[in-house]
Amino acid sequence: MRAEHTADARPTPGPPGSPRALLSAVVRRIVPPPPLAPAGAALPDAAPRPAPAGARGVSWLALRTRTVRPRGAVAPRGRGRTPGAGRPPRGNRLRRSYERARRAWDRPLTAYYVILGASMLITVLGLVMVYSASIIKALELSLPASYFFRKQFVAAVIGTALLLLASRMPVKLHRALAYPLLVGAVFLMVLVQIPGIGHAVNGNQNWIYLGGPFQLQPSEFGKLALILWGADLLARKQDRRLLTQWKHLLVPLVPVAFLLLGLIMLGGDMGTAIILTAILFGLLWLAGAPTRLFVSVLAVAGVIGVALIRGSSNRMSRIACIGATDPGPGDACWQAVHGIYALASGGWFGSGLGASVEKWGQLPEPHTDFIFAITGEELGLAGTLSVLALFAALGYAGIRVAGRTEDPFVRYAAGGVTTWITAQAVVNIGAVLGLLPIAGVPLPLFSYGGSALLPTMFAVGLLIAFARDEPAAKAALAGREPRFGGRAGVRWKSMRRRVKKRPSGER
Repeated sequence: MRAEHTADARPTPGPPGSPRALLSAVVRRIVPPPPLAPAGAALPDAAPRPAPAGARGVSWLALRTRTVRPRGAVAPRGRGRTPGAGRPPRGNRLRRSYERARRAWDRPLTAYYVILGASMLITVLGLVMVYSASIIKALELSLPASYFFRKQFVAAVIGTALLLLASRMPVKLHRALAYPLLVGAVFLMVLVQIPGIGHAVNGNQNWIYLGGPFQLQPSEFGKLALILWGADLLARKQDRRLLTQWKHLLVPLVPVAFLLLGLIMLGGDMGTAIILTAILFGLLWLAGAPTRLFVSVLAVAGVIGVALIRGSSNRMSRIACIGATDPGPGDACWQAVHGIYALASGGWFGSGLGASVEKWGQLPEPHTDFIFAITGEELGLAGTLSVLALFAALGYAGIRVAGRTEDPFVRYAAGGVTTWITAQAVVNIGAVLGLLPIAGVPLPLFSYGGSALLPTMFAVGLLIAFARDEPAAKAALAGREPRFGGRAGVRWKSMRRRVKKRPSGER
């Protein structure tokens, strides 16, 4: 039997003057009654149920949406829907997820946040691993356990200040720093070769002691100087449309780069020379060097590199240790093999922070060149893949900044910084994995060394400044900054506590 329905399902008013009568009058004034059904029209099965007498805590608007079922009827499961009904197919869901991720990546501030977040995460994780990997080395040298960590932490604080400074500097000021920085780097690299001023570490004379425990490696600042000076040089020549001529493309960029390479090789630092060569070729590639010219310069650099490697027994032994699985005669491949041992013993999730075995005197340089091996032993494959993902995100964001700008200086500088960081990470990680010879270069933002950390963080600040300088990113950031007028001003004022102004004389 069909349940009877009423035209108006609002609560029936009670006696005059009662609370129920007042509530009913207010409801009737706010919500108009529903239209009456025409005569002879069939009533639907689901109609509003009149409010039960004495019901409290239930709004009348909610009662209007409730349905009445006949007595004894069983409500269907799943609220009347078939399992899986209304869900898009799996292919559509994957496509929607891909489109959502692509739209998120195309937002104006994505590169800004990726560069800032990835660099900060790499630096913080590097501080943790420097502390874990350097404890035993510090105790061997009769130093406090946190000696290397404290120095790296001070360098990270100074580097963070440099990063913030570089991220707020305008592009014109970055270009103005190009020539002074290049002259200063060349001057310091010349001082390194003067006996009594320059000092040798592990056979490479490329350090200047500043007093106490502090020392400086000028070749690390030479990388940043070459990027800024080369970007400014190529940008000015592009504005004059001179890059179509090969002599303007090579001179004076290549001679100055070879001057820096010669000063570095006088100290015997082959690893830094490789990174500087990669920066040079990155700038030439971004400038649109013809294939013949590019291959010619690459061939000349390759011939010089082969001659330098064959002229040193130490470098030849490093080449011979590529892919080695045992230390060999005289333990020539000891460091390369124990780096593989550290990675292999880490497993999926590692042995835990501080639980490395190889850092107890088995693996040389565990907190500098081979800190990635200690990371793999203590954090496992998950930790090493996380570090690789952070470097990949940082590199991809740098490529995006270089590809989206219209300013030639920004394009060359962003491309040079991205080439520097990614090439150095590839050389370091490839050496730890046994795929490349041990070059003695630190992992950027991660390994111990203040001389390497400071210019790298300044370079990351350059990328952040360039990401903020995009027109769309400028507009997005301007919309978020509080102002004293307009909607932003209302938002800023809304943070204040609103107090009604008292009349004069009232306390």
